Amino acid sequence: MKARFITFEGVEGAGKSTQVKTVAACLSERNIPYILTREPGGTKLSETIRELLITPSDQPMATLTELLLMFAARAQHLEEVIRPALREGTWVLCDRFTDATYAYQGGGREFTLVPIATLESLVHQDLQPDLTLLFDIPVEQGLARAAKRAALDRFEQQEIEFFERVRTAYLARQQQHPERFRLIDASQDMDQVTAAVQQQISLALKGWL
Repeated sequence: MKARFITFEGVEGAGKSTQVKTVAACLSERNIPYILTREPGGTKLSETIRELLITPSDQPMATLTELLLMFAARAQHLEEVIRPALREGTWVLCDRFTDATYAYQGGGREFTLVPIATLESLVHQDLQPDLTLLFDIPVEQGLARAAKRAALDRFEQQEIEFFERVRTAYLARQQQHPERFRLIDASQDMDQVTAAVQQQISLALKGWL
């Protein structure tokens, strides 16, 4: 059975990280081996890069620097974790992947998409997620949820207009790639979101197994 690569996307406060566990439970019930990972991060080196990216600093980071660091972390993640797991038949559940780069650096930072696509081709080669769950929520509602957590990181401190652009970019990605995206209304209560995720995973598994 081919191992599958499932990614989870959404703006701050959408609840995607919680729903990674929902999908993990669905796979466990079917005795499907899997790993949980995240971006940026997932390896020792990539987690070090993550700290550079998310830690607030008085020194501004150029958008190109941010973009290159994202893909540097991703290249290591793919080489060390994602590709080996898939080759061994282990499914990969990843909290954010390259769609987040299109949303945050392309949409939020308003960086031109051509270099992002070039880096995607270089780093990914022929690998793309089999399924992407996009957790969509009004920005103000998501930020209100995020504010109840720990201190805000460098991205979470951005202005609301930044996140509106991120959300718009995510929805554009979903329209461009309907074959792998599944849109989840994350503004609902947790039980409703969980039920929607379980439904989407059940449908996907029927087609794969």
